[in-house]
Amino acid sequence: MNRVPLLEARGLEKRYRTVLALAGLDLAVEPGQVVALLGPNGAGKSTALRLLLGLVRPDRGSIVWREDGVERAAPPPEWIGYLPEERGLFREAPVVRTVAHFARLRGMGAREARLAAERWLARLGLAERAQEKPDALSKGNQQKVQLAAALVHGPSFAVLDEPFSGLDPLNQELFLELVAETTAKGTGIVLSAHHLELVERAAHRLVILDRGRVRFDGTVAEARDAARAAGSTLELELLEDAPPAVRSQLEARVDVLAVHERADRAWTVELRPDADISAVLAHLGAGLRIARIASRTPSLHEFYVDLLGGASDGTAADARGGAA
Repeated sequence: MNRVPLLEARGLEKRYRTVLALAGLDLAVEPGQVVALLGPNGAGKSTALRLLLGLVRPDRGSIVWREDGVERAAPPPEWIGYLPEERGLFREAPVVRTVAHFARLRGMGAREARLAAERWLARLGLAERAQEKPDALSKGNQQKVQLAAALVHGPSFAVLDEPFSGLDPLNQELFLELVAETTAKGTGIVLSAHHLELVERAAHRLVILDRGRVRFDGTVAEARDAARAAGSTLELELLEDAPPAVRSQLEARVDVLAVHERADRAWTVELRPDADISAVLAHLGAGLRIARIASRTPSLHEFYVDLLGGASDGTAADARGGAA
């Protein structure tokens, strides 16, 4: 995108007593860009989000906000949208009043806020439930109301903490559409989420933390390239059961990392980065009757697990679960 960042954080550090929660985080968010902040439990993500939102102050480092050529140490409230991980809806107020209230807090007039709230609820498929209270809605619909409250005023910058929580696949797709629509209007977003397959589709840039330190900072394409450099995968479907010796012979090859076999005659063959794929295919064709074969680059989930899987304090298990 190569635009002037609307938010630029440099060298952010935060310590809680003896725990260094964040150690020198650099983060820039451009207009219209989605930056995904990822990492296992205890990595420092929540601390980073609180620092960006001004809820806590860094021990070291700086945050600069920019808009229309003006730099600020702190943004005005109307610049910011926030979807927290824990829901913050008014339980006794109809959802349309709740969304309109958040719009008023961000500088909208009463009529403008009401109309904006109604538009957002309609876009989210909740127009007919606008007068209901949050407790009457499912968790997924409450999450949709929470998103409306975060974005109703058209913020310049938004923090979306676990935005896909409680959503079924159809509503996950809707949220992806809304994120794309929001960034198309120039809003910069920092997003933190467990669902790495959705993050891979939504984000432009990834920052992966581990115990307060940045382990990866780059575009989604760069993460895919790094995953590809770690090796590719062949997926096979067989026409008949394989002879017993074929798997052991395949595993003995120096360019094969592992072979996984399922009961439905499907195999996954993990290759080393420098593997001679033609030679592996010739080996497979000589010993197996193959119905289908495909090459697959590791996903963001696999890259994430490989990157953080060597942690020694329990974060490896979190990484394998796609922890936030």
